[in-house]
Amino acid sequence: MKRYLLNILAKNRRQEGFTLIEMVVVIAIIVILMVLIVPNMLNQKEKAENKTSDAFKTTLQTQVEMYKDDDHGTPTKFDELLKGDYLTQDQVNKANKSFKLENGKVTEINKK
Repeated sequence: MKRYLLNILAKNRRQEGFTLIEMVVVIAIIVILMVLIVPNMLNQKEKAENKTSDAFKTTLQTQVEMYKDDDHGTPTKFDELLKGDYLTQDQVNKANKSFKLENGKVTEINKK
């Protein structure tokens, strides 16, 4: 009986921790997942910025159309939309940096 118990304890001692092969497999799986995920994540910031810019452009165009519909004529600058409370000062500042207004159409200045 004593020999049996010592044999069980000896087996338990040998099985502590992970083997080298198990560690290599886990690391390989992590590396494969990183190779698949990282490039996708790097593009997400650029895609989000593009979508935000497109949404803001749509907002600007909508406000220009509302300005026209209220019989103010076609605006030549974004500052005209500020006077009629169609845009806030922050929106006008942002619009002047990235967009231009030509013949009632909003276009992006530096489209990538």
